[in-house]
Amino acid sequence: MSDALVIGVLALQGDVREHLVALAAADAVARPVRRPEELAEVDGLVVPGGESTTISKLAVLFGLMEPLRARVREGMPVYGTCAGMIMLADKILDPRSGQETVGGIDMIVRRNAFGRQNESFEAAVDVKGVGGDPVEGVFIRAPWVESVGAGAEVLAEHGGHIVAVRQGNALATSFHPELTGDHRVHGLFVDMVRANRAAQSL
Repeated sequence: MSDALVIGVLALQGDVREHLVALAAADAVARPVRRPEELAEVDGLVVPGGESTTISKLAVLFGLMEPLRARVREGMPVYGTCAGMIMLADKILDPRSGQETVGGIDMIVRRNAFGRQNESFEAAVDVKGVGGDPVEGVFIRAPWVESVGAGAEVLAEHGGHIVAVRQGNALATSFHPELTGDHRVHGLFVDMVRANRAAQSL
């Protein structure tokens, strides 16, 4: 097995390139994933921001939804930003018709909770597990987490709302760290992937 960690970015829609750059900066080999056979070759996966309904429908169309659910159930590390957070939620409070999720985190999310595109903003966010100064969070039509189950750990809040959550090998943020040039959240995820692979090799 190669020493290099291979982390995919679900490349159906959204800010794929920025995640590829951030993962590479965090010492991972980053690849776009569009097909089930590409998913099978990665150690972990990022589900990017974009439009959660579109990503859901394209994942079904490309035959990725069921393989992705299976890999997440099996413990593959996965990180969702913004729309990706919605995709990793076990429940959406206000889903669009036909919208499905991958699941993996016992949380209920509210779509576009922080407002519309013209209400996008940046804010400093203290994220548990990320050392140093607060992370600059970019919130674009961002969801928030209404509630979490016992298995999910809240990593950050903003304005009294949950904006970062981890459950086992699944990580999710309401905001977009890939847009800031600060790769510490991606570094946290790369560490999760590295630890998972080390545990599997024991």
